[in-house]
Amino acid sequence: MSNRHSGSCLCGHIKYELTGDFQSFYLCHCTRCQKGTGSLHGANLFAQNSALKWSQGEDHVSTYTHANSLHRRSFCLNCGSPLPIWMKEFNCVVIPAGSLDSPVPIEPTAKIFVSSSPTWANNLCAIPCFNELPE
Repeated sequence: MSNRHSGSCLCGHIKYELTGDFQSFYLCHCTRCQKGTGSLHGANLFAQNSALKWSQGEDHVSTYTHANSLHRRSFCLNCGSPLPIWMKEFNCVVIPAGSLDSPVPIEPTAKIFVSSSPTWANNLCAIPCFNELPE
């Protein structure tokens, strides 16, 4: 029996449902994911043989394909939030973990392309942590 997962963009214009199971969860440190997220890494769940259904706002979804590569990212045209993408080459739906509204059911599988990590990420465990914005 397949699981159902739901997600949306930041502004709420787009909502989706995935029917299937996640096989892997990669934290990708490649420079393309850094540029696409504006952060240290992409956090993507991979669901092979799964069904993606846009339940709202599919007309607000845009997809960027990086030239001469398999790198693609879908996003909301209104708020820019990363959204799922169907990778037909792998019969796989790739879901940005932060776009899920339902709980992420698996732990990260691996960090990949770590040789591309920026130097400012070397000692992240040593910096102070706060539950909210510090004063």
